[in-house]
Amino acid sequence: MKQSFILLLLCAFFLSCQQEQKEPVISTENTDKVTEQHRPKFHFTPPAKWMNDPNGMVFYDGEYHLFYQHYPDSTVWGPMHWGHAVSTDLVNWEHLPIALYPDSLGLIFSGSAVIDWKNTSGLGKNGQPPMIAIYTYHHMEKEKAGDIDFQYQGMAYSNDKGRTWKKYDKNPIIPNPGIRDFRDPKVIWDEDSQQWVMVFAAWDHVKFYGSADLKNWNHLSDFGKNSGTHSGVWECPDLFPMTIEGTREKKWVLLQSLNPGSYNGGSGTQYFVGHFDGKNFTVDADFAKALGTIPANIPEGKVFADFENGHGDWIAAGDAFGEKPTNKRMAKEKEITGFTQNSLVSSRQYGDKMTGKLTSQKFKIEQDFINFQIGGGNDKLRTCVNLVIDGKTVRNAAGSNNKHLKWTSWDVADLQGKTAHIEVIDTHPGGWGHINLDQITFADSKAQPEQEKAVWLDYGRDNYAGVTWADVPAEDGRRIFMGWMSNWDYAQVVPTQKWRSAMTLARTLTLKNTSEGLRLITQPVEELKQLRGKSYKTNGELKGKRNLTKELKLHGNIFEIMVEMEILEDSKPNLNIQFSNDKNEHYSVGFNATTNEFYSDRTQSGKTDFSAVFAQKIHTAPRSSNSELVKMHLFLDVASAELFADDGQVALTDIFFPTEDFSTLSINVENGMVNLKEIEIFELKETSE
Repeated sequence: MKQSFILLLLCAFFLSCQQEQKEPVISTENTDKVTEQHRPKFHFTPPAKWMNDPNGMVFYDGEYHLFYQHYPDSTVWGPMHWGHAVSTDLVNWEHLPIALYPDSLGLIFSGSAVIDWKNTSGLGKNGQPPMIAIYTYHHMEKEKAGDIDFQYQGMAYSNDKGRTWKKYDKNPIIPNPGIRDFRDPKVIWDEDSQQWVMVFAAWDHVKFYGSADLKNWNHLSDFGKNSGTHSGVWECPDLFPMTIEGTREKKWVLLQSLNPGSYNGGSGTQYFVGHFDGKNFTVDADFAKALGTIPANIPEGKVFADFENGHGDWIAAGDAFGEKPTNKRMAKEKEITGFTQNSLVSSRQYGDKMTGKLTSQKFKIEQDFINFQIGGGNDKLRTCVNLVIDGKTVRNAAGSNNKHLKWTSWDVADLQGKTAHIEVIDTHPGGWGHINLDQITFADSKAQPEQEKAVWLDYGRDNYAGVTWADVPAEDGRRIFMGWMSNWDYAQVVPTQKWRSAMTLARTLTLKNTSEGLRLITQPVEELKQLRGKSYKTNGELKGKRNLTKELKLHGNIFEIMVEMEILEDSKPNLNIQFSNDKNEHYSVGFNATTNEFYSDRTQSGKTDFSAVFAQKIHTAPRSSNSELVKMHLFLDVASAELFADDGQVALTDIFFPTEDFSTLSINVENGMVNLKEIEIFELKETSE
């Protein structure tokens, strides 16, 4: 999500920018991968400073273009630019000058790029088709003033293979129709309806627009208010046709990122399979069976605070929370819903500009769960609720940029007997700069709110805002995807110094009929094989732990690992591949036959205290197959793991930050035995980027 830092200094910065940057630059800061701890060795990273969403991914004249959300002056989010890089093989990247700079219309948020082969826009030159970028403008001053129409769509074009850009002189091409979140346009050419189609996010759904010339657009339809999950704000959609593997039948796929609310928490990407007729997108009837809702289950417990009789013994600081809680009348005026009885804590009593803090008295943790209702801003640093023990935040929660309060829970079973207190924080004076809280309860089981079901592209915590490349040649036949390898829950505080964030590996998406119905299959692109160095193989029945680094005399610390194993009859083993160092820090990824889940465990992976939620739990991914043959395809970089399991039916991506690089690779089987048909390990080479 594009964080809204309402700072006068930033506003002055972008307002002073010109429509075209005369001297584009590339950051010249040192990017030596050997000396920069945690810098990936075969993933794309910016030369320096901040990066988030991939943008404008398009193929032209032998080059894959990757633009990305970029702030060249800091390692935290700021005035957004479009960074730029190109590759001929999706593996090695050449950094190019910044492509798009902020101007008087606003910051340059996410969007897409296409090649206008027929020159429908009239912006081509010398008989060559223009490269067209369509993106969201975000006007910080309008947002600061309390307006809701601060996002709208703009266009720029290039006549030299994306090296220099000119912004369209009649921007914006799509004004804001009165929607607060109105962004992230993805454009495609639809051959069937002979038009350009744009899909973009509008808070809790997507909108489709159509155009004949990329400059003049008309609204076609909306989709999504009653499909998928709405546990966070919808962002970064992508729409494309796909042929079901092994058939000639065409379906349409809609990717939709949302934050928060993913399977394992925070940022994630759901998707839909269906039909698009040039105007409306409809979900395939069989695919719709995986959607719907799961009923709520709210356990009884001991009420710690319900705020029905004022703030009680809670201590208020600042102006945000007022002298007493928000009552039902005030909540109705502010359209706040979902709380219990007549009152709740809200830091929006006097608007978003006020800041403050509300602190409970200390208490001893004696039950396994702390359940509560929460709403408001989605900022786990500035609008949040913290559980604090000995001055350290050990649990953290925030709203989902929603006025409706939802039940959430902290599992505190491991904190039994500890003395703690709760802090309600609002240090954010801008849009969604408030937090709502009610009905804090200590219970023996977790509160389960009514939950909207979704189908997830990746079950890990660190694959967000991904989209696919436009204009990949038809003879190639691939739908190629790349995502941002981070999560808004902690992206701005991860322990890197000169740069922040990496992209996932490029992946090929295919649509396949599975036991669950039509599903996207995710596989690493074939081009990654060029990174393979020396390979090692082993097999046999496995029980207990084997040090593969010692046994196979492995070198280096970046690997590709392919495992095929059979679960022996009546055995329920837990197999994991562990990456560790001499400080007893480790990251594990594996398969638990008892729960029939793949999992990723970074709870003991090294640096984790920068965020209360980074290493809070083990991340799991349900396995759809019941086959006794389990396959795992794993890429390990110095600070990330990407698992493609069961031939791509499950993807799971996580990052980690050991205090010193992991150096030992082991494989371990607990609670049973497996027949290791084969494990093949490739030492990998670094990329040239």
